[in-house]
Amino acid sequence: MLKIQDVHKTFNPGTINEKKALNGVNLVLNEGDFVTVIGGNGAGKSTVLNMIAGVYPVDSGSIMIDDIDVTKLPEHKRAKYLGRVFQDPMNGTAADMNIEENLALAARRGKQRFLGWGITAKEREEYKERLGSLGLGLEDRMTSKVGLLSGGQRQAVTLLMASLRKPKLLLLDEHTAALDPKTAKKVLELTEEIVAKDNLTTLMITHNMKDAIRLGNRLIMMHEGKVIYDISGEEKKNLKVADLLAKFEEVSGDELANDRMILS
Repeated sequence: MLKIQDVHKTFNPGTINEKKALNGVNLVLNEGDFVTVIGGNGAGKSTVLNMIAGVYPVDSGSIMIDDIDVTKLPEHKRAKYLGRVFQDPMNGTAADMNIEENLALAARRGKQRFLGWGITAKEREEYKERLGSLGLGLEDRMTSKVGLLSGGQRQAVTLLMASLRKPKLLLLDEHTAALDPKTAKKVLELTEEIVAKDNLTTLMITHNMKDAIRLGNRLIMMHEGKVIYDISGEEKKNLKVADLLAKFEEVSGDELANDRMILS
């Protein structure tokens, strides 16, 4: 479903602020893979997601989604293949529009739009059912503006929007990092349910090593713009946080300098 081949990216080349963000990334995701991504600060995790989404052009290499070469496609043309949830709950939704209008926008992602397109009764019923499955009471607040929702409620709506029209690939960029622990737990539970229900191919960045081990069928570790560790199946299930820290030191020759990851 996703094939990243030898992708390089350097920001501000030739200047004092030059930063090599990706240094020959290779990654293949099969259909239905749920891959968690961990790594220290500046490892290239979010840059990989931005490259897949087309936020920045790659310097070299290629990106394929479901056998379609999207390497040179602009961000808006890749949108029909992707669902994405950001770290900041304020991103991914239109605050001044109500819940059902946001869902309608998500349902029309990648389609040609017409002035006459309104929300049909059938669509409204579908949105109500989907919102009800979140267990947050939002099905009774469909005309409420999204900007009035709490961070957790907003992130749950964004997750629903990202998966509403089964994307080829779901990208989750530390989507619970800005939430309190209780709300983060709820959003992660919803994530598991939605991914399992539609068998979504998913790439999830997290700073929480316990979540990275528990969730998904595969875990990858990044360091200095490369994938340095890739583990799946039973071997992944039997991992402990201490194993990951030891593996990081073994493969990178360095200690993991990321307090958020270690403390979580």
